[in-house]
Order: sequence, then C-alpha cells, then structure tokens
Amino acid sequence: MYITRGADGRNNMCGSKIALLRNGYPTKLSQRALADKLQLEGFDCNKNIIQRIESGKRFVTDIELGIIAKFFNVSCDYLINEDK
Repeated sequence: MYITRGADGRNNMCGSKIALLRNGYPTKLSQRALADKLQLEGFDCNKNIIQRIESGKRFVTDIELGIIAKFFNVSCDYLINEDK
C-alpha cells in the first residue's frame, strides 16, 4: 500500500514553509500576490491553489516545488525538510 499523506494528514510537506516564507517576505505577500508572481515564473496557479498548498490539501509536483524554491531563493530540500 502506498502512503500519499503524512502522519498529520497533509498532502504535502512544504505548505507550512511556503506560508512562512510568504508571510516573512520583505513586504508580506498575500496569497493572490504570490500566485501572480509564481505565474510569471511559469507556475499556472491562483490564490485558491496557494491556499490549498499552504493548508496541506493539495499535492505539489516536483516542477512546482522547483519554481517555488527558485522564487523564494531557497532549496527544494529546505521546503520539504521539517528540521531546516
């Protein structure tokens, strides 16, 4: 049997880090503003997608993870590891 959710029931490991980065951005970004900026980087998303990622309700592909990491200037490893 495959495990598709974390022990906490979340569908991704990066949502909470993305929320922290978004809120700690030099000028705090709204979810809509983040979605707009990520669209310019090639991630076709909207405010609802960002909200679902941050709340752990949506899976995140490796391509999307790479775009998000590049935007925030962090590594993919940072986004998915709890201890960093």
